[in-house]
Amino acid sequence: MTGHIDPTRAQFDAFKALDRDEPCEMLNLVRLRDAAQYPEGHAQAGSTLTGAEAYRLYGKHSGPIFARVGGAILWRGEFRTTLTGPDGDQWDHVFVARYPTAHAFLAMVTDPEYQHAVIHRQAAVQDSRLIRCAPASAGEVFG
Repeated sequence: MTGHIDPTRAQFDAFKALDRDEPCEMLNLVRLRDAAQYPEGHAQAGSTLTGAEAYRLYGKHSGPIFARVGGAILWRGEFRTTLTGPDGDQWDHVFVARYPTAHAFLAMVTDPEYQHAVIHRQAAVQDSRLIRCAPASAGEVFG
């Protein structure tokens, strides 16, 4: 199975076409590989790191950049089961990251240090969803 790890060009263009000045909240659903898969020639290629270990390296190296652009984790939860959706959907990480603006998110993903860190994410992740949302008021009812 081929998973969704990085955005397609069309998805990234759609993201950039939205208002870049509004706060940006990103729902993250992440499924990890059993064994990390680094590209040929990378220092970690051929290592015995698990997907979880590679994802921790991603967090260690990308965390300072995330903080520098004003990012914060708004919510994190531990996956239990999918009630509505494809059978077999299981996620190792479920969280909402908030950036002060979409500009901040773009600054993070284009930062040269982040470009080195994201290789650990790419090696670690089997499948993921990254869904951009705009903040909205909470309420007592749906709609």
